[in-house]
Amino acid sequence: MPLIVMCGYPCSGKTRRAEELKVCFEQNTDRKVHIVGDAALGVEKNTVYADSQKEKNVRASLKAEVERKVNKGDIVILDSLNYIKGYRYELFCLIKHAQTPQCLVYCLTSDEVSTTWNTNRDAAEQYTQEIFDALVLRFEAPDSRNRWDSPLFTILKDDTIPFEDISDALFKRKAPPPNQSTQSQPLSSSNFLYELDKITQEVLMAICNAQKTSVPGDLFNIELSRSINMAELRKLRRQFISYTKMHPTENSGHISNMFVQYLNKSLH
Repeated sequence: MPLIVMCGYPCSGKTRRAEELKVCFEQNTDRKVHIVGDAALGVEKNTVYADSQKEKNVRASLKAEVERKVNKGDIVILDSLNYIKGYRYELFCLIKHAQTPQCLVYCLTSDEVSTTWNTNRDAAEQYTQEIFDALVLRFEAPDSRNRWDSPLFTILKDDTIPFEDISDALFKRKAPPPNQSTQSQPLSSSNFLYELDKITQEVLMAICNAQKTSVPGDLFNIELSRSINMAELRKLRRQFISYTKMHPTENSGHISNMFVQYLNKSLH
Protein backbone atom coordinates (compact mmCIF):
# COMPACT_ATOMS: atom_id res chain seq x y z
CA MET A 1 0.00 0.00 0.00
CA PRO A 2 2.10 3.00 1.13
CA LEU A 3 5.65 3.84 0.08
CA ILE A 4 8.34 5.15 2.42
CA VAL A 5 11.25 6.76 0.59
CA MET A 6 14.50 6.92 2.55
CA CYS A 7 16.88 9.77 1.72
CA GLY A 8 20.24 11.01 2.94
CA TYR A 9 23.99 11.16 2.47
CA PRO A 10 25.95 7.95 2.04
CA CYS A 11 26.37 6.33 5.48
CA SER A 12 23.72 8.49 7.14
CA GLY A 13 21.86 5.64 8.83
CA LYS A 14 19.18 5.02 6.19
CA THR A 15 19.39 1.22 6.31
CA ARG A 16 19.28 1.15 10.12
CA ARG A 17 16.22 3.42 10.12
CA ALA A 18 14.56 1.34 7.40
CA GLU A 19 15.00 -1.79 9.53
CA GLU A 20 13.62 0.04 12.58
CA LEU A 21 10.55 1.07 10.60
CA LYS A 22 10.08 -2.48 9.34
CA VAL A 23 10.11 -3.84 12.89
CA CYS A 24 7.71 -1.12 14.12
CA PHE A 25 5.17 -1.76 11.38
CA GLU A 26 5.36 -5.53 11.76
CA GLN A 27 4.87 -5.25 15.53
CA ASN A 28 2.03 -2.73 15.37
CA THR A 29 0.17 -3.70 12.20
CA ASP A 30 -0.71 -6.86 10.34
CA ARG A 31 0.87 -5.62 7.11
CA LYS A 32 3.83 -7.11 5.32
CA VAL A 33 6.82 -4.81 4.91
CA HIS A 34 9.17 -5.02 1.94
CA ILE A 35 12.54 -3.25 1.91
CA VAL A 36 13.76 -2.51 -1.60
CA GLY A 37 17.32 -1.26 -1.84
CA ASP A 38 20.83 -1.39 -3.21
CA ALA A 39 21.73 -4.35 -1.00
CA ALA A 40 19.00 -6.55 -2.46
CA LEU A 41 20.31 -5.82 -5.96
CA GLY A 42 23.87 -6.68 -4.97
CA VAL A 43 25.06 -3.22 -5.99
CA GLU A 44 28.83 -2.64 -5.87
CA LYS A 45 28.53 1.00 -4.85
CA ASN A 46 31.96 2.26 -5.86
CA THR A 47 31.59 0.78 -9.33
CA VAL A 48 28.00 1.92 -9.86
CA TYR A 49 28.31 5.47 -8.54
CA ALA A 50 31.45 6.05 -10.62
CA ASP A 51 29.51 5.39 -13.83
CA SER A 52 26.46 7.56 -14.57
CA GLN A 53 24.88 4.99 -16.90
CA LYS A 54 25.26 2.16 -14.38
CA GLU A 55 23.81 4.39 -11.68
CA LYS A 56 20.88 5.26 -13.94
CA ASN A 57 20.26 1.55 -14.57
CA VAL A 58 20.26 0.82 -10.83
CA ARG A 59 17.74 3.60 -10.18
CA ALA A 60 15.51 2.21 -12.92
CA SER A 61 15.76 -1.30 -11.40
CA LEU A 62 14.87 0.00 -7.94
CA LYS A 63 11.91 1.94 -9.30
CA ALA A 64 10.69 -1.12 -11.21
CA GLU A 65 10.96 -3.26 -8.07
CA VAL A 66 9.00 -0.68 -6.07
CA GLU A 67 6.31 -0.70 -8.74
CA ARG A 68 6.09 -4.50 -8.55
CA LYS A 69 5.87 -4.52 -4.75
CA VAL A 70 3.32 -1.71 -4.25
CA ASN A 71 -0.12 -3.20 -3.66
CA LYS A 72 -3.26 -2.71 -1.58
CA GLY A 73 -1.97 -4.29 1.61
CA ASP A 74 1.81 -4.12 1.98
CA ILE A 75 4.27 -1.38 2.95
CA VAL A 76 7.28 -0.74 0.73
CA ILE A 77 10.42 0.99 2.03
CA LEU A 78 12.89 2.20 -0.61
CA ASP A 79 16.30 2.15 1.05
CA SER A 80 18.68 3.99 -1.26
CA LEU A 81 20.33 7.40 -1.51
CA ASN A 82 17.39 8.88 -3.47
CA TYR A 83 19.46 12.05 -3.64
CA ILE A 84 18.15 13.37 -6.98
CA LYS A 85 14.96 15.39 -6.72
CA GLY A 86 13.95 14.44 -10.27
CA TYR A 87 14.07 10.77 -9.27
CA ARG A 88 11.98 11.46 -6.16
CA TYR A 89 9.45 13.17 -8.43
CA GLU A 90 9.33 10.03 -10.61
CA LEU A 91 8.56 7.98 -7.50
CA PHE A 92 5.83 10.46 -6.59
CA CYS A 93 4.27 10.00 -10.02
CA LEU A 94 4.47 6.23 -9.54
CA ILE A 95 2.53 6.31 -6.27
CA LYS A 96 -0.04 8.71 -7.74
CA HIS A 97 -0.64 6.19 -10.49
CA ALA A 98 -0.88 3.39 -7.91
CA GLN A 99 -3.21 5.52 -5.78
CA THR A 100 -1.31 5.00 -2.54
CA PRO A 101 0.19 7.44 0.01
CA GLN A 102 3.88 8.03 0.50
CA CYS A 103 6.22 9.86 2.84
CA LEU A 104 9.91 10.72 2.81
CA VAL A 105 12.27 9.97 5.70
CA TYR A 106 15.37 12.16 5.57
CA CYS A 107 18.32 10.92 7.64
CA LEU A 108 20.12 14.20 8.21
CA THR A 109 23.79 14.01 9.13
CA SER A 110 26.82 16.23 8.66
CA ASP A 111 29.61 15.40 6.22
CA GLU A 112 31.88 14.67 9.18
CA VAL A 113 29.51 12.19 10.87
CA SER A 114 28.82 10.32 7.64
CA THR A 115 32.54 10.22 6.84
CA THR A 116 33.26 8.71 10.26
CA TRP A 117 30.51 6.11 9.85
CA ASN A 118 31.89 5.26 6.41
CA THR A 119 35.44 4.71 7.67
CA ASN A 120 34.13 2.54 10.53
CA ARG A 121 32.58 0.08 8.09
CA ASP A 122 34.28 -3.06 6.88
CA ALA A 123 36.61 -2.22 4.02
CA ALA A 124 34.43 -4.06 1.50
CA GLU A 125 31.40 -1.96 2.51
CA GLN A 126 33.07 1.45 2.42
CA TYR A 127 32.65 4.15 -0.19
CA THR A 128 35.96 5.43 -1.51
CA GLN A 129 36.58 9.00 -0.41
CA GLU A 130 36.33 10.19 -4.02
CA ILE A 131 32.90 8.59 -4.55
CA PHE A 132 31.70 9.69 -1.10
CA ASP A 133 32.67 13.33 -1.75
CA ALA A 134 31.08 13.29 -5.20
CA LEU A 135 27.76 11.96 -3.87
CA VAL A 136 27.68 14.54 -1.08
CA LEU A 137 28.38 17.28 -3.63
CA ARG A 138 25.56 16.08 -5.91
CA PHE A 139 23.06 15.59 -3.09
CA GLU A 140 19.79 17.52 -3.56
CA ALA A 141 18.24 17.92 -0.13
CA PRO A 142 14.48 17.32 0.15
CA ASP A 143 12.19 20.29 0.69
CA SER A 144 8.76 19.84 2.29
CA ARG A 145 7.39 22.60 0.04
CA ASN A 146 7.74 20.18 -2.88
CA ARG A 147 4.75 17.86 -3.06
CA TRP A 148 7.04 14.96 -3.99
CA ASP A 149 9.06 15.48 -0.77
CA SER A 150 6.00 15.76 1.45
CA PRO A 151 5.17 14.72 4.11
CA LEU A 152 8.82 14.97 5.14
CA PHE A 153 10.25 13.48 8.34
CA THR A 154 13.77 14.67 9.16
CA ILE A 155 15.63 12.43 11.60
CA LEU A 156 18.92 13.34 13.28
CA LYS A 157 21.41 10.68 14.32
CA ASP A 158 20.29 10.53 17.97
CA ASP A 159 16.55 10.92 17.35
CA THR A 160 13.97 8.25 18.11
CA ILE A 161 12.13 7.37 14.94
CA PRO A 162 8.68 9.10 14.92
CA PHE A 163 6.72 5.95 14.16
CA GLU A 164 3.28 7.26 15.15
CA ASP A 165 3.61 10.36 12.98
CA ILE A 166 4.85 8.33 10.01
CA SER A 167 2.06 5.80 10.48
CA ASP A 168 -0.56 8.57 10.57
CA ALA A 169 0.90 10.12 7.41
CA LEU A 170 0.55 6.82 5.59
CA PHE A 171 -2.78 5.51 6.90
CA LYS A 172 -4.78 8.62 7.81
CA ARG A 173 -4.02 10.66 4.71
CA LYS A 174 -5.59 10.29 1.30
CA ALA A 175 -3.46 9.24 -1.62
CA PRO A 176 -2.66 12.07 -4.07
CA PRO A 177 -5.21 12.16 -6.90
CA PRO A 178 -4.10 10.89 -10.29
CA ASN A 179 -3.77 13.27 -13.20
CA GLN A 180 -3.29 12.84 -16.91
CA SER A 181 0.46 12.52 -16.59
CA THR A 182 0.14 9.52 -14.28
CA GLN A 183 -2.90 7.77 -15.73
CA SER A 184 -2.48 5.32 -18.57
CA GLN A 185 -3.89 6.75 -21.75
CA PRO A 186 -5.69 4.51 -24.23
CA LEU A 187 -4.25 4.58 -27.73
CA SER A 188 -6.73 4.89 -30.57
CA SER A 189 -5.21 1.99 -32.47
CA SER A 190 -2.34 -0.45 -32.16
CA ASN A 191 -0.23 1.51 -34.64
CA PHE A 192 -1.17 4.99 -33.40
CA LEU A 193 2.33 5.88 -32.20
CA TYR A 194 3.83 4.65 -35.46
CA GLU A 195 1.40 6.79 -37.48
CA LEU A 196 1.99 9.79 -35.23
CA ASP A 197 5.75 9.55 -35.71
CA LYS A 198 5.56 8.93 -39.47
CA ILE A 199 3.02 11.62 -40.33
CA THR A 200 4.65 14.39 -38.29
CA GLN A 201 8.01 13.55 -39.88
CA GLU A 202 6.42 13.76 -43.34
CA VAL A 203 5.01 17.21 -42.51
CA LEU A 204 8.46 18.42 -41.44
CA MET A 205 10.05 17.18 -44.65
CA ALA A 206 7.32 18.87 -46.72
CA ILE A 207 7.98 22.17 -44.94
CA CYS A 208 11.74 21.90 -45.49
CA ASN A 209 11.31 21.08 -49.17
CA ALA A 210 8.79 23.88 -49.68
CA GLN A 211 11.06 26.44 -48.01
CA LYS A 212 13.67 25.83 -50.72
CA THR A 213 11.42 27.40 -53.36
CA SER A 214 9.08 29.62 -51.32
CA VAL A 215 9.32 33.21 -50.16
CA PRO A 216 7.96 34.76 -46.95
CA GLY A 217 4.17 34.99 -47.16
CA ASP A 218 3.72 31.85 -49.27
CA LEU A 219 1.10 29.38 -48.10
CA PHE A 220 1.31 25.62 -48.13
CA ASN A 221 -0.97 24.91 -45.16
CA ILE A 222 1.56 26.79 -43.05
CA GLU A 223 2.03 30.51 -43.63
CA LEU A 224 5.71 31.30 -44.02
CA SER A 225 6.32 34.70 -42.52
CA ARG A 226 9.96 33.77 -41.89
CA SER A 227 12.40 30.97 -42.47
CA ILE A 228 12.03 28.13 -39.97
CA ASN A 229 15.09 26.04 -39.16
CA MET A 230 14.96 22.29 -38.60
CA ALA A 231 15.96 22.51 -34.93
CA GLU A 232 12.91 24.65 -34.15
CA LEU A 233 10.64 22.35 -36.14
CA ARG A 234 11.94 19.25 -34.38
CA LYS A 235 11.37 20.85 -31.00
CA LEU A 236 7.77 21.68 -31.91
CA ARG A 237 7.31 18.16 -33.26
CA ARG A 238 8.47 16.65 -29.97
CA GLN A 239 6.08 18.89 -28.04
CA PHE A 240 3.19 17.96 -30.33
CA ILE A 241 3.93 14.23 -30.01
CA SER A 242 4.05 14.47 -26.21
CA TYR A 243 0.71 16.26 -26.14
CA THR A 244 -0.95 13.93 -28.65
CA LYS A 245 0.12 10.81 -26.74
CA MET A 246 -1.96 12.14 -23.86
CA HIS A 247 -4.88 13.11 -26.11
CA PRO A 248 -4.93 10.52 -28.92
CA THR A 249 -7.28 11.07 -31.83
CA GLU A 250 -9.66 8.35 -32.96
CA ASN A 251 -8.70 8.92 -36.59
CA SER A 252 -5.05 8.93 -37.61
CA GLY A 253 -6.08 10.78 -40.76
CA HIS A 254 -6.53 13.88 -38.61
CA ILE A 255 -2.94 13.90 -37.34
CA SER A 256 -1.54 15.88 -40.27
CA ASN A 257 -4.10 18.70 -39.98
CA MET A 258 -3.74 18.77 -36.20
CA PHE A 259 0.04 19.10 -36.48
CA VAL A 260 -0.22 21.85 -39.10
CA GLN A 261 -2.66 23.78 -36.87
CA TYR A 262 -0.30 23.32 -33.94
CA LEU A 263 2.62 24.67 -35.96
CA ASN A 264 0.61 27.65 -37.18
CA LYS A 265 -0.29 28.60 -33.62
CA SER A 266 3.24 28.04 -32.33
CA LEU A 267 5.05 29.91 -35.10
CA HIS A 268 2.95 33.06 -35.16
